[in-house]
Amino acid sequence: MSDIEIAQQATMKPIIGLAAEKFNIPAEHLDPYGHYKAKLSLEYVNSLADKKDGKLILVTAISPTPAGEGKTTTTVGLGDALNRIGKNTIMCLREPSLGPCFGVKGGAAGGGYSQVVPMEDINLHFTGDFHAIGVAHNLLSAMIDNHINHGNALDIDPRRIQWKRVVDMNDRALRNIVVGMGGAANGYLREDGYDIVVASEVMAILCLATSRADLKARLGRIVIAYKSDRVTPVYASDLNAQGAMAALLKDAIKPNLVQTLENNIAIIHGGPFANIAHGCNTVTATKTALKLADYVVTEAGFGADLGAEKFIDIKCRMAGLTPSAVVLVATVRALKFHGGVAKEDLNQENLAALEKGFVNLERHLSNINNHYGLPCVVCINHFTFDTDAEIALLQAKCAELGANCVVSKHWAEGGAGAQQLAQTVLEVVDNREPGFTFVYEENATLWDKITAISTKLYGASNVTASAKVQGEIKALQEKYGHFPICMAKTQMSFSTNPNLKGAPSGHTVEIREVRLANGAGFIVAIAGDMMTMPGLPKVPAAERIDITDEGVITGLF
Repeated sequence: MSDIEIAQQATMKPIIGLAAEKFNIPAEHLDPYGHYKAKLSLEYVNSLADKKDGKLILVTAISPTPAGEGKTTTTVGLGDALNRIGKNTIMCLREPSLGPCFGVKGGAAGGGYSQVVPMEDINLHFTGDFHAIGVAHNLLSAMIDNHINHGNALDIDPRRIQWKRVVDMNDRALRNIVVGMGGAANGYLREDGYDIVVASEVMAILCLATSRADLKARLGRIVIAYKSDRVTPVYASDLNAQGAMAALLKDAIKPNLVQTLENNIAIIHGGPFANIAHGCNTVTATKTALKLADYVVTEAGFGADLGAEKFIDIKCRMAGLTPSAVVLVATVRALKFHGGVAKEDLNQENLAALEKGFVNLERHLSNINNHYGLPCVVCINHFTFDTDAEIALLQAKCAELGANCVVSKHWAEGGAGAQQLAQTVLEVVDNREPGFTFVYEENATLWDKITAISTKLYGASNVTASAKVQGEIKALQEKYGHFPICMAKTQMSFSTNPNLKGAPSGHTVEIREVRLANGAGFIVAIAGDMMTMPGLPKVPAAERIDITDEGVITGLF
C-alpha cells in the first residue's frame, strides 16, 4: 500500500483521551481541532517548568538525494520503538510546507508504517499555523507600504526596504515583482518580491519564542527597512505592528498534538526549512516534550551540515538545550547515488558505487563526533532492494570508523522494526552525561563564524564575498556580531554546487547576500545560488494529488 493508504487505514484514538492516557494532560488544556489533533495551552506548558527534563535525541541525515533518506520516518519509527520497549517517549517534528508537498515531496509525515496521523491534515492545512504566520508577515508588509503612502513620517527609504512578502507555495514567478502600479492611489511604485512562508523571519521567531511576551518583543525587533540616511534601521515596533502580528499568532504559538500509527504522542509545531532557515521545530514544543517524557526524539532538516548544525549553533545555544546523542540516517540507495549511480539504476547492486559514496556518510559522522562533540548511531533505513552484500559492506565501513551501525526496518514494520536501533541508542544515551560543543564561539566575528562552518563542516578551503557583501557584514558586526549564523545553502551537497556529490573538499563558498533577522536573533548568510522562493519541478506532485467524490484525498505520499 501507499503511505496515504496505510495512514487512512490507521485506527486513531481521540487525541483528548490519548493525551490523558499517556501523560495525564487535562482535557481543559487541549483545544481540539476535530477528533485527532489538538493544541496544548501555554498555561499548561508553563505549569511544567519545575519538572525534570528528559533526554534529547536528535535525528539527522546524510546529504539528501532523490533516492530518499527517511529522516522523519526514522524519527517516528525510533520513537515508536522506544515506547514499545517501555520507554516514555515523545517525538517532536516540524509541520510540512505546502510548497514541497505540491512540489517534489508530495507529503512529509513519515512513511510506510512509521507515520504521524491524520496524515492528510498534517500535510495540508493542519491547524492553520502556516496561514497565520503568512498573514502576520504580510500584515507587516502592508503596513510598510501604507505608511509610505500616507506621508512616510519615519523617513523610510523605499529602496532599502528589507521586508518582502510571503506565500506558502513554490512560485518562482513571485521572486521579483513590482508593487504600487496603477497610479498614486495604489501606493508607492517599487520593486519587491516573495519568499516562501517557511523562510519568513516570523516563522523563525515563532519557533524560537519562549512566551507570548517574548514573541511580541521579537516581532517588534524586526528590522523592516532603513531610513534615507541608509544606516538608521526602522523596526516593526516603529509601525506599532507587533501587537496585531502577535494577535494573529495567538493560536499558532501553541504546540500541536497528534499521534503515530501506533498511537504514541507526537508534537508537530513550526516548520522552517533547513536550507534557507534554521530547520528546527519550536523551542516550546521541544521543551514541553522534555518535561513530559523521559526521552524526546526530534529531527533537524536536511543533512547534518545544515539542520544539525543549526540545531546546535542556533536552537541549542538560544534555548539552553543539551542533546544526548545523534542518529544519522542513511540509505544504501542514497549512498550509491553519491557514488555516481543514476536514480533509475539504484535498485541494482553496486558495491563499488556504495563504497565511493560512503565518503558522504563519513564526513557527516566526523562532523557530528568532532565538531558537535556528540556520539552518533548510524541508522541504515532499509529498502527492499538492499542486498546482503551491500548491507555487509556498509556495516564493515562503519565498523572501521568505530561507529555503531544498525539496519532498521521501521518503514516496513513500524516500531517493531526499529527495536534494535532503539536499544543501541539507549546504550549510548544512558551511559553518558549529555554534552556537546558548538562549531564556533559566540564571540567570534561574523566572518569567522561563516568561515568556521564552511571549512570545518563543508570542507571548503576558501570563503569569498563581493566588496558590497563584505561591507554589509562589517556593518552588521558592530551591533550584531554576537548573533549566530544561519547559512542558506543547497542541501544537495557539502559545496554550493548541488551537482557535487560525495564529500567534495577544497571548494570555495561564495556568500552572495547577508540578511539581518533581528527578531529571530541571527544573521542569514546566503551561499551560492540558493533561492528563498523555490520553484515547482517539471512534473509537480500536485498533478497526482486529488480528492474523490466521497471526500477521500489521494496522491499524498
